Amino acid sequence: MTALRKIWDAGDAALPIDQRMAASAQADTIRSLRASAVIGPDGERHSVEGGAPVEAGDALVMATSGTTGRPKGVVLTHRALDASAAATSRRLGVDPARHRWLACLPLNHIGGLAVLTRSLATGAPFDVLGGFDAKRVRELSGPDCFVSLVSTALARVPADLFHTVVLGGSAYPADRPANVVGTYGMTETASGVVYDGFPLEGVEVKVDADSSEISLRAPMLLRCYRDGTVPFSAGGWFPTGDAGEIDRDGRLSVAGRIGDMIVSGGEKIWPAPIEKILAEHPDVADVAVAGRPDPEWGQKVVAWVVPAQGRPIPDLAELRDLVGSRLARWAAPRQLVQVDSIPRTAIGKIRRDSLDREDPQNR
Repeated sequence: MTALRKIWDAGDAALPIDQRMAASAQADTIRSLRASAVIGPDGERHSVEGGAPVEAGDALVMATSGTTGRPKGVVLTHRALDASAAATSRRLGVDPARHRWLACLPLNHIGGLAVLTRSLATGAPFDVLGGFDAKRVRELSGPDCFVSLVSTALARVPADLFHTVVLGGSAYPADRPANVVGTYGMTETASGVVYDGFPLEGVEVKVDADSSEISLRAPMLLRCYRDGTVPFSAGGWFPTGDAGEIDRDGRLSVAGRIGDMIVSGGEKIWPAPIEKILAEHPDVADVAVAGRPDPEWGQKVVAWVVPAQGRPIPDLAELRDLVGSRLARWAAPRQLVQVDSIPRTAIGKIRRDSLDREDPQNR
């Protein structure tokens, strides 16, 4: 935190680096996002060749989680961070005199770092863990504590230990407790901007009638990408690349990334609902679904399955019946691939572009 304040006091922006990455990967991120200096473990500033300046008011350059392709640098301003902190705190009812935050997600992701930036902006006290440790999270919990988690972390600590759990990432549990708030947002929005389906104050949401793409307009949006790209359409709207719909009550539901949609036999199929159903099977420890080319159907639904410990992979016909009884027969997987693990980002999002790198045992 001292380093972050020092960077901002100097008029610079900070690029948080994932310390779990190999040194070569860290260096590649620093180089590709054109950082001009590095704060090393010794706390000293070391200049880097090839860096580029930031504009006045820029606070952060965040590397995207990179579920597809090469991570991009998202430039967030102090104004955007302050807007996010204010809107989030108002919606959650955070009182700095009575409440505190716990940061236990990776700080190189906006879901983790936003806990610190909103605490700094509002004056709320906070604790920081170097990484998620279920035992330490339990020790630091309490009825006055707000925490930001992803579903995999929530599965390891009881929600009732906290005042409020802000849940990011993806694949929210359907039976989440009342004090767990599901959020929708991304690095480009300086953390979540839609809470339990409804936008925060100052956030506008629209869905394209033809493509179903979600667009956002809000004061907490990025200024640009690090390469100078300004990703806004007419009127200052940010097209998210996600598809969704808004119901009659104004509640937004998100179907998934537009590029993740599977078109099989003319039917449009989203992976997330299928994954949710398959994950309920007692012999499935983890699962991912994606579309793959098929000469007859155009695309076929494929499920990558991690069997539960000590159990064989479930029978394809059994899983097809399970999905068919809950969704539709055409949404059921036509192929299973047994894998040891599902490739995910640090905050739990499936890396669908990496699924084919797994060694398949086709069933």
